[in-house]
Amino acid sequence: MMTKYGVVGTGYFGAELARFMAKVEGAKITAIYDPVNADPIAKELNCVATATMEALCTHPDVDCVIIASPNYLHKAPVITAAKAGKHVFCEKPIALNYQDCKDMVDACKEAGVTFMAGHVMNFFHGVRHAKALIKAGEIGEVTQVHTKRNGFEDVQDEISWKKIRAKSGGHLYHHIHELDCTLFIMDETPSLVSMAAGNVAHKGEKFGDEDDVVLITLEFESGRFATLQWGSSFHYPEHYVLIEGTTGAILIDMQNTAGYLIKAGKKTHFLVHESQAEDDDRRNGNISSEMDGAIAYGKPGKRTPMWLSSIMKLEMQYLHDVINGLEPGEEFAKLLTGEAATNAIATADAATLSSNEGRKVKLTEILG
Repeated sequence: MMTKYGVVGTGYFGAELARFMAKVEGAKITAIYDPVNADPIAKELNCVATATMEALCTHPDVDCVIIASPNYLHKAPVITAAKAGKHVFCEKPIALNYQDCKDMVDACKEAGVTFMAGHVMNFFHGVRHAKALIKAGEIGEVTQVHTKRNGFEDVQDEISWKKIRAKSGGHLYHHIHELDCTLFIMDETPSLVSMAAGNVAHKGEKFGDEDDVVLITLEFESGRFATLQWGSSFHYPEHYVLIEGTTGAILIDMQNTAGYLIKAGKKTHFLVHESQAEDDDRRNGNISSEMDGAIAYGKPGKRTPMWLSSIMKLEMQYLHDVINGLEPGEEFAKLLTGEAATNAIATADAATLSSNEGRKVKLTEILG
């Protein structure tokens, strides 16, 4: 049986998701919508380019809608597709505030359709391996998580929508992967959230209005902690997730592209991606002029690197399998229940409120 997919937003990421899904056995891209970038990919994949978002989301020849439009434009296609009985895959961040995110998840539940959050970091080999090590008790009980995603961004030819907070959410929302990963690892939402953020190196008309330093502390009811840092004002790039336990630690280093289990004085290496070639591809990209930690952004027409293509293919295969009857296992369940989406956005909203008001914020203030 052929499952037919429509894609809303075919810039950088959306076009690649369409290409990868088109190669999945039993899948076909039948329609796309993008007011600017549709024609080349429609011709490439031999599919229809609809005139409106509504036309795609209600198209009779579409079973599932993949939404990869700019961040601030996710809500309408999700709800329109759900009401039309279409399954939904939505790229991160699912929304730019908790209420919108909840409305989107609820619409899919009410319609009885699959909703999957596009939190692709969950498909990293290194992240899956780290979760397996934790489950096996290799580092004892997790006590804290620390993440960094930093680099330096020079003046660009034009100001991208990704640099405008009202459209992207800034680093906190646009780069929500590390927050989502932290919540998955902790298997708990924070009770208290605090954030300090500001713009220290990107002021003036040549830049957007996002903060270029974002510092977050999460406090959990269990007595554990997490710290997260993002920014584009750092000349020393770092990108990692460090998981500390009672008997050891796990480092997923995405800047140097290597994973390590640190235990009993020994440091055991594991891959971050699916192969050494993919890890090398990412490491080499990080030291080139194109990539620098947190500030690597794709543009329409550009192709994803080997390591990113690999996990996007895994993600699209998993979406297709779930739609066609695969029972979600524990590992990815929260991507499909809406919990991963709402937990991450609620925490990001609490952090934003903390920064705005200069105080710690209880997550219950956001959840209501």
